[in-house]
Amino acid sequence: MSDRKLKVLLIVEQCNPDWASVPLVGYNFFQQINNLVDATLVTHIRNKPAIEKHPEYEKTVYIEETNLTEKYYRIVEKLTATGRINWPIYHVLNYPIYEQFNQQVYQKFKGKILNGDYDIVHAITPMMPRYPFKVVSVCQQTPFILGPVNGGIPFPPGFQETAKQEFAQFNFLRAVGRTLIPGYVDTYKKADKILAGSTYTLNMLKNLFAIPDQRIDLFYENGISEEFSNQTKILNKDVSKIDLLFVGRLVPYKCADIVIESIGKLDLAIQSKISLTIVGDGPERNNLENRVNELNLGEIVSFAGWVNQQETLEYYRKADIFCFPSIREFGGAVVMEAMACGLPCIVANNGGIGEYVNEETGFKIEPISREYLTQELTSKIKLLVEDDRLRESMSAKAIEKAREFAWENKAIKIVDIYEKMLGEKGVRASAQ
Repeated sequence: MSDRKLKVLLIVEQCNPDWASVPLVGYNFFQQINNLVDATLVTHIRNKPAIEKHPEYEKTVYIEETNLTEKYYRIVEKLTATGRINWPIYHVLNYPIYEQFNQQVYQKFKGKILNGDYDIVHAITPMMPRYPFKVVSVCQQTPFILGPVNGGIPFPPGFQETAKQEFAQFNFLRAVGRTLIPGYVDTYKKADKILAGSTYTLNMLKNLFAIPDQRIDLFYENGISEEFSNQTKILNKDVSKIDLLFVGRLVPYKCADIVIESIGKLDLAIQSKISLTIVGDGPERNNLENRVNELNLGEIVSFAGWVNQQETLEYYRKADIFCFPSIREFGGAVVMEAMACGLPCIVANNGGIGEYVNEETGFKIEPISREYLTQELTSKIKLLVEDDRLRESMSAKAIEKAREFAWENKAIKIVDIYEKMLGEKGVRASAQ
């Protein structure tokens, strides 16, 4: 390869530095990849106000929406903004909005792709593995990479009550969508490379579409930003207390209630040594606060509510142990953030979070049942509170492990994949 920067078309429908979750992940991928290649970003018009704060991103194309689509989007947001979100229905209702984006990207860029204007086409968001990208149909000569995609992870068999609370009975819509959505199967059959954000998703896609090993890789979608890297612990804290932390939306599957129940089962001698801070908000908050009162844990457990990213960082820095027994976590960025801040992590072994944590950095518990998860969480908290040396060792190893997830390092790996794909495409072309 010459010193010329690769020309890459990045399709990132959800790409917004001011928002959380997938839009922020999409933006972080774009920002870091853009530092290494000559990138053209194509994204939705609703991201424009946030991205325009960064005038250095000159090569950005915004996909407009019709007045009707804009009104429809607002209706969907209102319908799903109150109470607990029915995610399966939300994704179904949102699909027409995405499909308009998908068609417009195809119309705007098919000529340029066919003309060879880009070395690589990379579709990053949406990240759920249920969306088609029509441009794959014109990428015969230009390598097309999809992902990381992540999702489809089922609830553990022992948590069917929680599954009902999270509307899992509507998950059959995924299979219906694979059959009915135009271009969905083609996207996965024709992509030169698919990145999967968890081992479960990787195996699911391989089985669904008979994808050979060389066309699919494991690549976690979440990363660590600079502000979380090289963190130092707050040294002037009360060393007589071990601070436990939970960070996440207060919804049933995140299982903040199991953390509270676990603390309630600790001996009084251990309880006197700890505190728990729950950072986050959601429809379960009242139930959780009531349970804290019922268990007489008001002196131990406090609720911080929703806080911004910078404040969350301060909570990580003050804490000693991270408790996050979420039973159906696709990405679980909070676990990476906790590790980067030197926290041993206790997690449920289902989905992505069970793959970040190893025996040197924390504990992963099989989510066999609510009772088992609670019992094991109690046991692991007790062990870490009583064993200072183990806690300190896991803290150091967690920081070391988290460096793998730095956004800069992830972008370097992505560009390495681009280079390899171009090499393989060239070999195939010359052999024909």
